[in-house]
Amino acid sequence: MDKRSKIKVKTNWAFITTFVGMLFCCALQANFNNPTNNLLLKKIDSIPTKKIGSANLKALDTLSPFSKDSTPIAINDSIQKFDSLTISKDSIDAPISYEASDSGVLIIPTRDFYLYGKAKVSNKDVTLDAATIKYEQAKQVVQAYGALDTTGNPNSKPKLTQGETKTISDSILFSLKTLKGLTKNTYVQDGEMFVNAQVLKKVSADEFYGFKARFTTCNLDTPHFAFRARKIKMVTNMLAVSGPTSAEIESIPIPIGIPFGIYPLHQGRHSGVLAPAYAVSEDYGLGLEGLGYYKVVNDYLDITTRSNIYSYGGWTLNINPKYQKRYRYQGGLSLTFQNTKALNRASFGSYSKEEYNSTRSFMINWNHSQDQRVRPGTNLSANVNFGSTRYNTAVLNNPYVNFQNQLSSSVNYSKDFRGKANVSLNLNHSQNNNTHLVNLILPTMTASVVTFYPFQKKEQVGTPKWYEKLGVGYSGNFSNQVAFYDTAFRFKQLLDTLQWGATHSIPISIALPQLGPITISPSVSFEQKWYGQTITRSWNGKKVDTLIRKGFYTGSQVSFGISASTRIFGTYLFSKKSNVQAIRHEIRPSVSFSYKPDLASGSYYSTQVDTFKHFTRFSKFDGVIPGAYSEGNFGGISFGVDNLLEMKVKDKKDTSKPDATKKVKLIDGFGVNSSYNLLADSFALAPFQFYARSTLFSVINITASFTMDPYAVDEYGYRLKNYTWTTSNPTLGRITNGNIAVSTSFKSKSKDGKPDKDRIPKDPFMTPEEQQQQLQYARSNPAEYTDFNIPWTLSLSYSLSYTKQLQSDYSYANIITSSTNFNGDFSLTEKWKLGGTGYYDFNAAKLQQLSMFITREMHCWQLAINVSPIGLFRSFNITFSPKAGILRDLKINRSRYFSNY
Repeated sequence: MDKRSKIKVKTNWAFITTFVGMLFCCALQANFNNPTNNLLLKKIDSIPTKKIGSANLKALDTLSPFSKDSTPIAINDSIQKFDSLTISKDSIDAPISYEASDSGVLIIPTRDFYLYGKAKVSNKDVTLDAATIKYEQAKQVVQAYGALDTTGNPNSKPKLTQGETKTISDSILFSLKTLKGLTKNTYVQDGEMFVNAQVLKKVSADEFYGFKARFTTCNLDTPHFAFRARKIKMVTNMLAVSGPTSAEIESIPIPIGIPFGIYPLHQGRHSGVLAPAYAVSEDYGLGLEGLGYYKVVNDYLDITTRSNIYSYGGWTLNINPKYQKRYRYQGGLSLTFQNTKALNRASFGSYSKEEYNSTRSFMINWNHSQDQRVRPGTNLSANVNFGSTRYNTAVLNNPYVNFQNQLSSSVNYSKDFRGKANVSLNLNHSQNNNTHLVNLILPTMTASVVTFYPFQKKEQVGTPKWYEKLGVGYSGNFSNQVAFYDTAFRFKQLLDTLQWGATHSIPISIALPQLGPITISPSVSFEQKWYGQTITRSWNGKKVDTLIRKGFYTGSQVSFGISASTRIFGTYLFSKKSNVQAIRHEIRPSVSFSYKPDLASGSYYSTQVDTFKHFTRFSKFDGVIPGAYSEGNFGGISFGVDNLLEMKVKDKKDTSKPDATKKVKLIDGFGVNSSYNLLADSFALAPFQFYARSTLFSVINITASFTMDPYAVDEYGYRLKNYTWTTSNPTLGRITNGNIAVSTSFKSKSKDGKPDKDRIPKDPFMTPEEQQQQLQYARSNPAEYTDFNIPWTLSLSYSLSYTKQLQSDYSYANIITSSTNFNGDFSLTEKWKLGGTGYYDFNAAKLQQLSMFITREMHCWQLAINVSPIGLFRSFNITFSPKAGILRDLKINRSRYFSNY
């Protein structure tokens, strides 16, 4: 037996208490003591007091009124005839079944009942298996024993099962009268804990005493480690108390022990202290990390408090309340305060409060979600991440947080009015940790009316007229915005940056019948924007000045359009002998004609921007929400084409059909979009937008896009009216921005054959913030989260981006970024695994982050070593800990951190 059976201690005696019913002792007692029940007496008296073979055992079973094969109607009829029949207090409330492979014995004079050979008795969800089961009616004692096989080894030990819990003993002795019992050499599993007691004595309904007990989380017969105590006492669902307790490894005692032990046995949530981990940092000093307290407030709310304390005076405090009301809402709040004090290396013994280590920093995270069934059509959700811009750089050994420079938040409330209209309120926030700029948009109100058809009849008869398909809609947006630098925050400046704006749009559309494969959709749209200020830029001879005027301003735009689209298919067939059967090309062209009069020319003007007398066109609404309309009339054509390329090949894995095939996508999509303004006197042709995406061999993901400007530029980067192919160095165009991303991942087949979805534990009650924290911890400590069933994994990604960006001095600069990420692991042996992850920046031409780990699988223990030699923080961590969650605080941990600033 490699693994112990599962059981909670309390279920052992609970089952035996009802065992009198299982052996139909109630029926025997009622028949022997109640002379009115003559019918039952006659049947039982006819049974001989000798061994009954297994064939006749079934006959005995049919005579019992409590047998699964008996006829309940006859018994009920008998009961109806005897109105004065007294029901025993020990009567059972559910059918009982019993069986034995050898024989059963019923001794009427002594009222003893025996089951021999793989005896089994079941009642409800409780089952008792043993080699021999005996019930003494006179003493009301139940006994169960095991047996030896032909080789002299134990066989058929008494095993008690209730639901998913089990216990195994050498023998069971229990008195139904005193409710006391005694078991010998009992193995019990309670959750992750395995307990073995040479003698286990029950003295009351909830109290037990154990002699020579051993408890461990290792499921082997000879555990790798265990704790031994000569005497223990357990109170069900309360606590266990032991005398002197010593530890042993591989059954060898080690000189580590405690004079006594108190072990809580509470099930479910309960408050308690959270043990810390020891750490050493070159900059922060010696520290205790994770020290805290978990408090259960009620069934819907709990609070987790954790802290980090360092010898140089720095500390971190995190308060994390979580709330959940099932089928209504759930969420969590995380408040973190940092007081950072790092050793100043330039002057040993002093403290640095500038640069990377701020004196005070904070972070607020809040998430909330509402069950859609609470109020259909109404929803409230929140995902808030707000804090000091220097907070992320002070988090130890977490490169994913250290290099996160963007923070954003959103709180959304929406209301749907029976599918005809909807309103939403949004609070949004964004901040850049590099520039220290914080933007708050609060609130933004959006209202929309679903397209309705004013000329449509309530009752349709025949083919509708064309004008009945005329639809009208509405959408509106109102927003407020403030911006400030958190390093120079002042309330007066905050009011100066306050902006507000609104947008109203009324689209009118009509659905015309298809002309064969072509779909035609005409449309008309009117839009108006409201502004709370204007910005005027002027040249003062040295630089550009800006002038802000507050007030109420409007801008309008009207557009008319008609669009057409279709799909074209082309297929190239190969010979039947070829593995490639066909290649299909799908083309999806679209073209639209639109006209937009120039209603925004009055807000545009030209201003000199440098000493070279370059002029730039500005709108007085540039930089003002909700944004400026484009200048000039537009009456032209917008066109685009999208393509899909896929291949049909023979499927060698499908053996059900000799000619089985499968589809393989070569290119998921590639195409181009642009437009031409027939009314413009210059720059009529708009830049071309190219894009492509593909998944090669179902493994390599590729996405790419770029913008090509057909017009040339001068030496300062300003556009000229000439096309690039008409210059002295003709080209098809000039790329102004673009990006490409390639990613792939490989891994070997798993040893256990489980799919990936079954390897990820899912907790439906875990909040998104908790999931993110768990993911960050796993990334920072990969050695503790390795899967030895997958021999090796490898993930690679590469990204390249290019843009021509307008600088603050109104000049253009080329910005190129390029980087790659890698992550992988492989098994050195079945018990050793090595892995690493890193980030390489091609712009800086150096490795920005590198983390490696090595781990050793030790059955019930695990050794994990994490090393980060390159990064904002350099660190190493060694952890030796049991795998069981209940012993997570019983670990040997050594951590050291070093900063590179």
